[in-house]
Amino acid sequence: MNVFKRLFKMGEAEAHSAIDKLEDPIKLTEQGIRDLKKDLDSSLKALAEVKAMGIRSKNDFQTHKNKATDYESKAMLILKKAESGDISVDEADRLASEALVKKEESLQHMNRAKAEQDRFDKNVAQLDLSVKKIKTNISKYENELKTLKARVRVSETTKKLNKQMAQIDSSGTVSMLERMKEKVAQDEALAEAYGDIANENRSLDDEIDSVIGSSEAEGKAATDLAALKAKLGMNKEG
Repeated sequence: MNVFKRLFKMGEAEAHSAIDKLEDPIKLTEQGIRDLKKDLDSSLKALAEVKAMGIRSKNDFQTHKNKATDYESKAMLILKKAESGDISVDEADRLASEALVKKEESLQHMNRAKAEQDRFDKNVAQLDLSVKKIKTNISKYENELKTLKARVRVSETTKKLNKQMAQIDSSGTVSMLERMKEKVAQDEALAEAYGDIANENRSLDDEIDSVIGSSEAEGKAATDLAALKAKLGMNKEG
């Protein structure tokens, strides 16, 4: 049974390795940035909530502090009324004691609110550091992503160009040009040979007719010129 488990683990590890090779680092980085932004949203929400509780505790502290001061003032006023004879001493002592009890309760609430405020302020400071760290990491990773994308474009372009250059057969191209030059030279020589053959195939009669035809043309031209001069009354002496 353990053997099968080990084989399964080995296969699972190999599968993960194959998947890692297929994963796009750009997509992974983009996903990581999206996750960080979600964490940032959550941290900002938590920071706002803790700040709100801290503000509430601060307000509670001030409220209970004011109440404690107010109850103390009321107790003093009651004792003064007893001193002036407005109320009995026993009644003044009772009411003043009740006021001082209320003052003590307010002081306890004030101390509790102060402790909560201090704790919330500490939590706010910690959350604020976390938010700043996440923001720094997001900015850092976004800049690294831009660099990574640029490097990928350069590497892909370079790879494409190098592949094209590697596929060019320089020796084959030179060989093809040499064959073309040889064919052109052969065609030129063949054309010249056909011309020589054509000249050799002309008969004696063709040569004679060619000469006669040229002489007849020159004689006719001379006759036409003499006729034109006679028509115009021109002669050699004139």
